[in-house]
Amino acid sequence: MHSSSSCPSEIYLDACATTPPRPEVIQRIFEVQESAWGNPSSLHGPGLIAAELLERSRQKIASCLMASSTELVLTSGATESIHLGLLGMARSMQSGRLVISAVEHPAVLAAAQVLKREGWEVCYWPVDPLGRVKLEDLDLMLAPPTRLVSIIWGQSEVGTIQPIETIGLACRERGIVFHTDATQVLSQGLLHWADLPIDLLSASAHKFQGPKGIGLLLLRPELIDVLQPLQGGGGQEQGLRAGTESVALAAGMAMALEQLKLSRSGCADVELADQVKVQRMRDALRINLQTLPGLHFTGDPINRLPHHISMLVGSGDDQPISGRAVVRELSRLGVATSSGSACMAGQPKNSAVLQAMQIKPEWLQSGLRFSLGSWLDETQLDQIPDLLQQAMIAAASPE
Repeated sequence: MHSSSSCPSEIYLDACATTPPRPEVIQRIFEVQESAWGNPSSLHGPGLIAAELLERSRQKIASCLMASSTELVLTSGATESIHLGLLGMARSMQSGRLVISAVEHPAVLAAAQVLKREGWEVCYWPVDPLGRVKLEDLDLMLAPPTRLVSIIWGQSEVGTIQPIETIGLACRERGIVFHTDATQVLSQGLLHWADLPIDLLSASAHKFQGPKGIGLLLLRPELIDVLQPLQGGGGQEQGLRAGTESVALAAGMAMALEQLKLSRSGCADVELADQVKVQRMRDALRINLQTLPGLHFTGDPINRLPHHISMLVGSGDDQPISGRAVVRELSRLGVATSSGSACMAGQPKNSAVLQAMQIKPEWLQSGLRFSLGSWLDETQLDQIPDLLQQAMIAAASPE
């Protein structure tokens, strides 16, 4: 196991779902919980200690992302950040059209449905068979009455990275507010917020080896007084997110970002950086998986998350196999991964993402995703093709 992370005993290939927190992060949370347990809004000694530490963490988080601390709102995670960004922005505007991609995370879909009930038109930007939004539709999507656009940066199910800068610049030219869900991208390297044509950006700490229960929303200074809060109460987070902040979780997120920065740019040899090693392991694993019959890789092979492999699983005679069944068999073999198809209350459901990519209907429950991290090593990954083949055979066999 990689020394920089605490890690489960199985071969863990589900980084897009969550990541094992780094030992430094866990230790930092414990330290802060003991030393700065006060309410950061209180004016007495324990409160002032907590307030100072909270602001130091905020400044570290912002600095790692090349943002100002005033552009950062701490939330409970990306889902809340997405809702605050989209609903809070839309409610400050005259109703119009919200454009989202056809391959968004369910949190964006849920926020869009709320706005639809409030009188907004919701338009879905089509994607091609690789999962990339069709840029030939850009003028159509951004034409009036479009006022708000939200496009996922890195798609968690199929790994495709969207042309965010192209879309962002086009939105800026037209005076359209642009939001992106950067949850999967931030884990693969630090963002340079100051240079991005993005107005609102959401992310969660637990996707980059930080703690669960905390995330962030970045927003441009001119939107701070415009964005409408979703809940009232205290004046925390510049009045945009009422509720007592978790000082310990904020410190944990700051530590995780600092470690991410160190692993990327603080390494003497850039070739040894975690992100470079993970991408190399991913590429080697993908090559080894190509020998298995019945696998069909999905997503953009070039413009994709560097830690991500996605595929459709089939039998030797190319008949689709349930991705969830393969996940269960892999779990029995000591491999933690996930199916590309969404589940509701434990029941299988066709993947809306695969459907948007024009995948044949009979394959819509056959998605499988491997997402890697620095806690892995080549020896572990060398076992995966054989284990996957065993799992596919077992999943395809009648019970």
